[in-house]
Amino acid sequence: MIRLENVTKKFPGMKAPAVKGLNMEVKEGDVCVLVGPSGCGKTTTMKMINRIHEPTSGAIYINGEDALKMNPIKLRLDIGYVIQEIGLFPHMTIEENVATVPNEKKWPKDKISKKVDEMMTLVGLDPKVYRKRYPSALSGGQRQRVGVARAMVSDPPIMLMDEPFGAVDPITRARLQNEFLRIQERMGKTIVFVTHDIDEAIKMGDTIAVMRDGCLVQHATPSDLLSAPADEFVASLVGRNRSIKRLHLVRIREILQEVDRAKPATVDMPLDELKKRLEDSDIRSVMVVDRDNKLKGIIGVDDLKKKTGEVAADYIQDITESVTSDATLNDALSVMLECGEGYVAIVNEDDQYEGTITLGDLLNVVKEDG
Repeated sequence: MIRLENVTKKFPGMKAPAVKGLNMEVKEGDVCVLVGPSGCGKTTTMKMINRIHEPTSGAIYINGEDALKMNPIKLRLDIGYVIQEIGLFPHMTIEENVATVPNEKKWPKDKISKKVDEMMTLVGLDPKVYRKRYPSALSGGQRQRVGVARAMVSDPPIMLMDEPFGAVDPITRARLQNEFLRIQERMGKTIVFVTHDIDEAIKMGDTIAVMRDGCLVQHATPSDLLSAPADEFVASLVGRNRSIKRLHLVRIREILQEVDRAKPATVDMPLDELKKRLEDSDIRSVMVVDRDNKLKGIIGVDDLKKKTGEVAADYIQDITESVTSDATLNDALSVMLECGEGYVAIVNEDDQYEGTITLGDLLNVVKEDG
C-alpha cells in the first residue's frame, strides 16, 4: 500500500538530513507506528507521505503509483489526517468540522449528512446531542473523537496520525486507543501512526518502525521487537520490563474464558444466597448485575457488616472503574493500580458484565510468556 524507497529529506539551513535513505513498506490494512526520540525524523517521514514535506530525493509509492507525480491537493484529500492538537475549526459546529473534506469534494448534501452521522456514531458521539455543538463545549477526549471522525468521514484507505492521543489524560488516552483499535478492526485502514511512547507503539501497531537520527533502526512486529531488539538503542527504548510490556499484546477477551470466578449476584438476590456467593469468591467480593446483566456495583464481605438488608441491592457499592473486554491486559493493570484494587470488572460496550480479572491472572500470563 505504502512504499518508501531511499527517501531523504534535508531542510534548508540544516547540516544533517532529517531523514536519510529511508526504505520501508506498510502493508494494506496494517497500522505501522513510527517511534523514536524527538528529532529522529518520524513526523517528517509521515508528512512526506501526503507531501506536506516534499522529499529531497527518493521515491514514495501508494498502491504502486508514484505519489510525487500525483496532484498534492487531491492526494491530501484522499488521505485521512489526525494530529495531536486536533485542529478543529472553533467557529464551526461539530457537524461542519466533520464534513470538511466531503464539502471540499463537493459531495451531495444528503450524502454528507448521512456520512457525518455515521462517523459520529462510530466514534461514540451521538449526532443528536453533539452535531450542533462547538468544539469549545467538548472535552479533550471528545474533541479527539471529532478529529478521528473528520479524518475517516470520506472513507480514505490511508490515515496518518501524528501523536493523536498525546494531549489527553492517561485514562482517557487508553479509552481512545481501545475505541480506535475497535474501529480499525471494522474498517481495516492502512495507518501510519507517530508516537514517542513505546508502550503506545506496542499496543497500537501491527508493526513498529524505530527511528534514530533520521534513520530506520528496526522495523518489526511488537512481539519481535520485544523478544529481539536490533541493538542497544532499541533495547533501551523498549526498557527492561519486557514481560510486563507484553501485556499490551493480549486482549482481555483472550483469557476471560479461562478465568474461573464466582458468578455475579443479582440486585434482588436474597441475603442468604448472597453470603454463599461471597464465600465462593476468591476476591472476597461479588459484582452485582441487574436483570439485563448490566453492571450495577460491587459488594464486599465487609459491606455486609456495615448495613442491614434483605437483598443484594441493599449493600451495593459503586465501582470506580471498569474496562471493556477488547482492552489489553495492560489497561486492566493500569486501572487496578489507579484504583488500588487487585481486580477489575470487565464489561462490554453496553456495560453488560462479562467477568473479573485479577492481578493474579495477569501474573500468570507474564509467567507463561517468560
